Amino acid sequence: MKSWRSRIAAGLVVGAAAIAIPLTATSAVASPPPGSGWHVAGGMTYDSKGQCEAEELSNAQHNGYDEVWCDGPGGRAEYTVWVR
Repeated sequence: MKSWRSRIAAGLVVGAAAIAIPLTATSAVASPPPGSGWHVAGGMTYDSKGQCEAEELSNAQHNGYDEVWCDGPGGRAEYTVWVR
C-alpha cells in the first residue's frame, strides 16, 4: 500500500503536467520573412497569399514601404501582413 505522501506527490506531478502541457502547446507566433527590416503591419482574412499581397501593396506604399509579405497557411485563411 502506498503512503499518503507518495499519493499526494504523484497527484501534484499529474496536476502540474495537466497545466504545463496546454501552455506549451499553443500555436506558433509568425516569424518574419527572410531578410531584415520587416515589420508587422496587421492581418486579415484573404482568399490567397497573392490576393493578400496585391491588396496590401498600395497601403504599404502609401505609408512609405516598398515590399509586402503575407504569411499564412495558404488558401482562404488569416494572413499576417509584413512590410519593409
